[in-house]
Amino acid sequence: MLEFLNKPYPFNDDLKQNTRIIFFISVGVFMFLFLFQPLDIDAMATRDKYLLAIGLGVITFLSFSLNLLILPSLFPKIFHGTSWNVKKEILWELWIMFTVGFGYFLYYKTFGIMEFGFDMIIKMILIAVVPTSVLIVFNRNRLLRSHLKSAVELNKKLKEHKSKSNKLVHFESDYQKDNLSIKVSLILFVRSANNYIEVFWKEGQAVKSQMVRNSLTKAEELLKESKFIFKCHRSYLANVNHIEKIEGSSQGYRLFFENIDFPVPVSKNYTQKLQELI
Repeated sequence: MLEFLNKPYPFNDDLKQNTRIIFFISVGVFMFLFLFQPLDIDAMATRDKYLLAIGLGVITFLSFSLNLLILPSLFPKIFHGTSWNVKKEILWELWIMFTVGFGYFLYYKTFGIMEFGFDMIIKMILIAVVPTSVLIVFNRNRLLRSHLKSAVELNKKLKEHKSKSNKLVHFESDYQKDNLSIKVSLILFVRSANNYIEVFWKEGQAVKSQMVRNSLTKAEELLKESKFIFKCHRSYLANVNHIEKIEGSSQGYRLFFENIDFPVPVSKNYTQKLQELI
């Protein structure tokens, strides 16, 4: 669970898009309150209904503007994408929900439009969940569209930027019998396996692999001159020339290789390098 909470999560720092989101959510809150009247305002005068719905819409606008525009601009280091993770995103969404709900509370207390009891507090918390949930859906769809679009573009470029190398590389093992010599161009990827590395390569139409008692750091140093092989994850080195397909999701990229039944992950820190290589 802790590992999941600490996973990187890209913070939405697109101020232009956030401005549009804030506007539509605020208008949506006004329409939702006035049309469906979840706060039992049907007995109120029409003027008071408008005053209540507009007021809560403005509170929503101000709260979201504070959290999505002002605070990220004032404290860019805190909201930097490289340090953002799932845990921070969850706490951030809860904070936004709290500020919206607290703003509603202050509006009711200040203007005294209706009696304010415990049941009203529960209703207002539930209403505050609505714009926060919409924000989460917006962000998830934004990430999904972005990664899917990037994946399509990367797949096109894969076919255009294939480079070959006949250089022979020697993976020396702590045990001589495990030494491996192979052409760099045949390597699919290398993954770390405790005190070993596992090298996957293509031989004809088949894929072979061999464990070598060595470290991924040494393998990376050995392959550093082969620019088409890069570190895509703390446990993987991948050859971009053999990538069959790239999939994008809200979590990032996954690389697929022919005749390999599992994907190779790309950490957020290495996505830029993947794009540059391709």
